[in-house]
Amino acid sequence: MVGLTREATGPLADLRVVEMGQLIAGPFCGQLLGDMGAEVIKIEPPGEGDPMRQWGRGQPVWWEVIGRNKKSVSINLRVAEGQALARRLIEGADILVENFRPGALEKWNLAPADLLAANPRLIIVRMSGYGQDGPYAQRTAFGLIGEAMGGWRHIVGEADRPPSRMGVSIGDSLAATYGCLGALSALHHREKTGQGQIVDSALYEAVLQVMESLIPEYTVAGMTRERSGAILPGIAPSNVYRAADGDLLIGANQDGIFRRLCAAMGRPELADDPRYANHVARGERQAELDGLIDAWTRTLTLDALEALMNTHGVPAGRVYRAPEMLNDPHFAAREAIVSLPHPRWGEIKMQNVFPKLSATPGSVRGLAPQTVGEHNGEILGERLGLSAEELGRLADGGVI
Repeated sequence: MVGLTREATGPLADLRVVEMGQLIAGPFCGQLLGDMGAEVIKIEPPGEGDPMRQWGRGQPVWWEVIGRNKKSVSINLRVAEGQALARRLIEGADILVENFRPGALEKWNLAPADLLAANPRLIIVRMSGYGQDGPYAQRTAFGLIGEAMGGWRHIVGEADRPPSRMGVSIGDSLAATYGCLGALSALHHREKTGQGQIVDSALYEAVLQVMESLIPEYTVAGMTRERSGAILPGIAPSNVYRAADGDLLIGANQDGIFRRLCAAMGRPELADDPRYANHVARGERQAELDGLIDAWTRTLTLDALEALMNTHGVPAGRVYRAPEMLNDPHFAAREAIVSLPHPRWGEIKMQNVFPKLSATPGSVRGLAPQTVGEHNGEILGERLGLSAEELGRLADGGVI
């Protein structure tokens, strides 16, 4: 179990972030920045706070991941006194993260132009479904809509069924990751010029960015990608193959690796067979080749098959769930999962900070705030100079 400390560590330890987002995209961007050392001050609405506090299967533990390394202050952004408090916090910030519908900041007297006038070095990361302009900007959107518009949903699932989804909110996470990338790029520009700017990260565009050659395949070759289940059409062999007691992913579509797979199968002649000798030929006979390999893998146990693939240098891996991750020696050796003391559950395990930096690694320094406004005294009292009486008045009035 790792002890917790609020000591600032990591490459962004000298930065202050104000996070005004809710649910996933904004908070995940804040998590990424906090993981790398930034002080993240999360503004939550008084009362129940961010809805993520209630999300999770079995127990509401999603908040523990997405809220880590953050400090919570409760501010009602819909009233003038709350907006004034938010402006004071933002004036001392390096980065503002928000993922409200375009126009919300302006409605709350927090227009980016005004914020930049008061703090020219400020970087404002704005995440939304469709971006800050364009004909769809004002539409309500969640991650699944961005995934559909960006092309992801259409190609996920089996060909004879409706579009499926991943079991995680990939659209929100991608938008947050690109928002974080934009913030870091803007920081580099600020180092040279002293000027902040606005980062506009749209869900559908973040998804579109990872769609590989989907657009040029259509515009150049007239080909529209369709759902193909567990395979990529024309990329073979690369599939899930059944062992006697489980499934193993094997990727051997490159010529040299395919030759090593053939040797492992005891069928070295297949590597020179014109039907399978090169990438194009294997792609044309994908189903036939997969059937041949699957018939062989079924004769072996999962342990034996995996060992054979490793011996012959063929990429292969099991399909992991949480139990396999927690018991895997590679996860343990790289500390991919961290165990933290927790006041409610004794300890809680979660993914560590990635990527790993050799000189200034990030860390999980603090648990997610356990109560809404947990740090009101530290941030609004000590930092902004509000007295205990003033904090009490604001709390009684529903401002904080």
